[in-house]
Amino acid sequence: MQDYKELIVWQKSHELVLSIYELLRNFPKDETFNLISQLKRASTSIPTNIAEGAGRFTQKDFASYLQVALGSSHEVEYLILLSKDLGFLSTENNNIYSQHINEIKAMLISLIKKVRTLNDAICDF
Repeated sequence: MQDYKELIVWQKSHELVLSIYELLRNFPKDETFNLISQLKRASTSIPTNIAEGAGRFTQKDFASYLQVALGSSHEVEYLILLSKDLGFLSTENNNIYSQHINEIKAMLISLIKKVRTLNDAICDF
């Protein structure tokens, strides 16, 4: 177990959630139960799964939760692209969010590899 708040990937994903919530205030109200709701759920899933995984007892479990967080980051990436294509998000903002999401995805992939390597090392004993 570790303190998830110390993980930079958790901090960055938490920042992403806060900025997405701010962004969604400007979306059309008729998207409340569609795109807005889906973006909120997908974005909050990233830091939530990191936090939950960090509280698990095994590295294998932690890696599984990180994998779910990675899947959610791909979902957010698509929903941001869809928001741009529907005209709810400027190309400039799309690029900013895409960079942020890509950074989080890269960090998650790196952490998953580290955790799995650590798990393999532990299992070798």
